[in-house]
Parts: sequence; structure tokens; C-alpha cells
Amino acid sequence: MTFSCPRLTLADVLALARRCGYDGIEPRTVSGHAHGVELDADAARRAEIRKSAEAAGVAICCVATSLQYADPALAATLGAETRAYIDLAADVGCPRIRVFGGLIPEGVERRQATDGMVAALGSVADYAAKRGVVICVETHDDWCNPDHLAEVMRRVDHPAVGVNWDIMHPVCRAGATIESAFATLRPWIRHVHFHDGRPKEEGDGVNLVPVGEGIVDHRRAVELLLGAGYDGYLSGEWINWEPYDVHLPRELATMKRYERAAARGQRGPRR
Repeated sequence: MTFSCPRLTLADVLALARRCGYDGIEPRTVSGHAHGVELDADAARRAEIRKSAEAAGVAICCVATSLQYADPALAATLGAETRAYIDLAADVGCPRIRVFGGLIPEGVERRQATDGMVAALGSVADYAAKRGVVICVETHDDWCNPDHLAEVMRRVDHPAVGVNWDIMHPVCRAGATIESAFATLRPWIRHVHFHDGRPKEEGDGVNLVPVGEGIVDHRRAVELLLGAGYDGYLSGEWINWEPYDVHLPRELATMKRYERAAARGQRGPRR
């Protein structure tokens, strides 16, 4: 995700991905990043973005939006804005957008928030399918508990609406294990975010640390995904952390090592 390198232009991000060995990039919108993959990009700019990614051989694997569906006060504008992001993704050749459930406002019960999410996602699902885009709701904010997001998915029940499994948030914020989160969300996982962390000594949240040094079992996540035949992307999300030329190659090397080990395990021991 472009939070690693927010000041780089799209051309520089694509070149960086190739240099480090990443198969795709995930532009984060409305965050002041320099890539230009934003709603205000006109038709010519969108065609240029798509051509640049194709020429580089680096996929735009997901457009990461800030859309939130749990707040009834936002419902009036959600449909149009979601369709606009679906169009942006389709125009640049990207098959996914990332969205949030978001925080449930004070005074709103979870059932009401869930009903609103189901209605909002259901209202744009057919349009997303028509444009070849999957809307991926992240395990984030008040939707870190896999059971809560699974209920939304079951009720929406549409192939163009799935889950962006951020593997850290259910562990750190909802007390889930990698195994339990995966088992609950498996039917709907269409995109994955990875990053590792340790709880802060004071206050809420976590401090980012290299994969394998925190509390998230990335090795097991890779094993489960590979074993289930997952063929999507594992997108590294690092915000306000180390310089990109430090963490990008190191984190990829660790995840590739886990992937190779998982593949060997599936093939079984040599005879």
C-alpha cells in the first residue's frame, strides 16, 4: 500500500515495486499521496494509469478507499460515492476496492449498524459485479470481530462483496486467533492486509515491528490461505514507519519465505 511511500509518483511506485519484487500496488486514496489514483482523475489520466501499470507488469491490486458504512448519517451519499470508486477501479484495471464498516456512532446499536451496512452494500453489489469489481470490507474499527463481519457477508450474499482480511486487527483488537478468524471469514476473503505489531506499553493500539517479531502469526496465515487455494494478493500496510527502502524488501523476503515453507508442506516430505 502506498502509505509506505506516499510522496512517490505512480511511475516511481511502480518502479519501486518492480525493484523490490512486489507483484502489485495498492493506492490509498484521499490521503494526500502523490500517485494520482483519485476520483478526480479524468478519463485520459485513468487510461494513462492503466497503461503505465500494464507496461510495468505491476498490478493495481486494490484501490483503498475511506468509505464507511456503519454510520447511518453517511447513508445518503454512500451509494453514489461507492459507484464512483467502483468506476475508478474498473477504469484503471483494478478488480477490488477496500472499504470500512467504520465506527458505530454513539446511540446506534450494532443491529442497526449491521442492517445499514447490509442495505448499503447490497444496493451497489450488482453495479460492482457489472464493472468487474469486488467490494472488500476490512476487518477494522468496530468490525474486527470476524463474527460481526461474517454476519454482514451472509446477509448480503453477493459475489461482488467480500472481506479484506487484515490479519492483525482481529488478533489485536478482538482476541481472535489466526485460525479462528480464517475459519469464520474463509468463504468471503478476497483481499488480505498484513503487518505485525506489539501492544503499546501505554494506551491503545500497537507499535509496528517486522513480520515475525510481533504477536501475529503470519506463517500460519500464509499456510491457511495457500491451503485454501487463495489466489489473491497479500498487501503490506505500513503507516508512518521505517523508510520504504528498509522495510519493503525485508518484509517481502519474510513473507516469501513463509510461502515457500507452506508450499513445501503441502507437497509433503521428499521420499
